[in-house]
Amino acid sequence: MPPPDSAWPRIPVADWSATRDTLQLMTQVVGKIRMAHTPVMSHWWNVVLHVSSRGLTTGLIPYGSRGFTMEFDFIEPRLVVTTTTGESRSIPLRERPIADFYRDVMATLDDLDLRTDIWTMPVEIPDAIPFDVDHEHSAYDADAAHRFWLALVQMNRVFDEFRSRYVGKVSPSHFFWGACDLAVTRFSGRPAPKHPGGAPNCGPHVMWEAYSHEVSSAGYWPGPDGEGSFYSYAYPEPDGFRSARVGPDAASFDESLGEFLLPYTAVREAADPDAALLEFLESTYVAAADAGGWDRSALER
Repeated sequence: MPPPDSAWPRIPVADWSATRDTLQLMTQVVGKIRMAHTPVMSHWWNVVLHVSSRGLTTGLIPYGSRGFTMEFDFIEPRLVVTTTTGESRSIPLRERPIADFYRDVMATLDDLDLRTDIWTMPVEIPDAIPFDVDHEHSAYDADAAHRFWLALVQMNRVFDEFRSRYVGKVSPSHFFWGACDLAVTRFSGRPAPKHPGGAPNCGPHVMWEAYSHEVSSAGYWPGPDGEGSFYSYAYPEPDGFRSARVGPDAASFDESLGEFLLPYTAVREAADPDAALLEFLESTYVAAADAGGWDRSALER
C-alpha cells in the first residue's frame, strides 16, 4: 500500500475512459489553435501543452502585436482564455458534445478578436470524427479529470528531475495532445533514419519532424487498462534494447508495442513513488544509450 500521505491519486482507466477520450479531443482543439499561430519548432515542441498550477496551459500564444493564453483549469472546471490586453473569458468543462465545445471555443476567440481557423479532424485517433460534427463524445467527469491532473503534477516533477540530469538535448516535460500523453525525450545528437509514419490523420512529415534525430523517449499514457502505464522506447531501436534488464521489478517489455512499460499502479503503491519512477526512466534510458552507442560521458551530468 502507498504511504498514507501519498500525493499520487488513484486513476482507474475503467472509471474515466469516456471522459479521457472527450478530454483528449478538447486538448486537440486547443493544441491546434496554438499550432495555428506558432512557428514549427524542433519535434513539434511549439504545439504542446504544459502542466500548470491549475491544469494544462498553452503558454503565451502570439497573435499579431498581442498574445493570449488558453488554460484548462481542472480545479474550477473551465477553459480560460486570457489576453495580453487584460481580457478574459471562460468556457465550462462539463458533459456535452465535442461539437458544442468546439463551437463555443471558436465563438469565444471571435469575441476576443482572435479569429482562428483549424483543421477540424482529430489526429492519431482511428475512425476519428471532425470536431464540428462530433456528437458522440460528450462524457465529462470533472472529478476524474481533476485526479488525472493531480497525477500529471507528480509525474511532471519527476520528469523534470530526470531531465535535469542530462546536458545533451532534452525536451521539456510536455503534454502531447495527439496521443494524450505526458512525455520527456533525450536525444543522442545524431540524425535518425526517416520514420515510416502511419499515425491516423497524420501526414508522414509529422513523424519525420518528431523523429528527425535519435531518441530515448519516456512518458505516461492513461490506457489501455489498469491505471495506465509509464512507457519508454528508443527510435531507432538498437539491437539488444528490448532484452536489457531494467527496473523496477514491475517493468517489462511489451513486444506488441515495442516499448518498456511500468504500470502506474506499481509507482503509486511503491514505498517511494518518485524513486520507483526515476529507476524506470534511468534504466530504460541506459538500455537505449548503451545499446545505441551514445556518448554518455558527454551527455550526462
